[in-house]
Amino acid sequence: MIQTKCFGEWFEITLPSNWEGYSIDDIFRIVWKAPKKQIHTIRMEKHVKVNGELINWTQPLKENDRLQLKLFMEEEFGVIPAYHEVDVLYEDEHMIVFNKPANMDTHPNTLEQTNTLANAAAFYLQAKGERRKIKHVHRLDRDTTGAILFAKHALAGSILDKMLEERSIKRTYFALVHGQLKRKKGTIQEPIGRDRHHPTKRRVSASGQPAITHYELLEYNSKQNLSLIQCQLDTGRTHQIRVHLSSIGHPIVGDKLYGGKPLFERQALHAGKLVIPHPFTDENIVVEDFKTIPFLHLLKK
Repeated sequence: MIQTKCFGEWFEITLPSNWEGYSIDDIFRIVWKAPKKQIHTIRMEKHVKVNGELINWTQPLKENDRLQLKLFMEEEFGVIPAYHEVDVLYEDEHMIVFNKPANMDTHPNTLEQTNTLANAAAFYLQAKGERRKIKHVHRLDRDTTGAILFAKHALAGSILDKMLEERSIKRTYFALVHGQLKRKKGTIQEPIGRDRHHPTKRRVSASGQPAITHYELLEYNSKQNLSLIQCQLDTGRTHQIRVHLSSIGHPIVGDKLYGGKPLFERQALHAGKLVIPHPFTDENIVVEDFKTIPFLHLLKK
């Protein structure tokens, strides 16, 4: 694990042995894969020091050098802070994972909107005295519950975005579907595009974007003819799990848009686990939320 500490607006990393010989520029470009524009801004604003000094960004660094980054400045939230009851599953100086309730969008579609998780996240930080432009790293559908990751500053956001793109962040979902799956494990690899006949619906389409969903059967209730499965995503297309499961004849319970029966008040889909490589410490952060899966009682009938 990489040693780090915070002091005021600054974050300090003790350079590990495997970074020896890297320059500041190498760390931003190669290790963190930060965007060029962001690197340029940080460099121009002199927000990086080594051992308390401003140094040349191409100068090789040594093990145990103290790399200091100015990350924790106050800034506008970007959304209107608004109180909503939400649970925090994990938090540190750089990121936070909320347990999103049902009937809540991830982020506003207009500047005036205040009933989203992003508004609740801004209020949560404001109440703690942290004025940060919090940013969601991925989304959940309005009626999908569970773990969702936010970055607490811009550099963490960029690193986590890249990790998500490169599939380093692992997301596990639980779904209750109709019918008995023929195979205990499988992968659905079908492109997803818009349905021309519906304003919000998606469908499997040869001209759509690539989409990959892995699934595994956890439990089957023969009396109800319902299967509890877990899914992992390699991609993050809109309605991906819902579209893919419907396409193989096992729509999600309650998901009327994709053929599910109304045995539950909404689609029975819950984001139950995140595995996140920490953007700065080299730890694997595992966030699990199995206890609040809201539809398990349907399997016991």
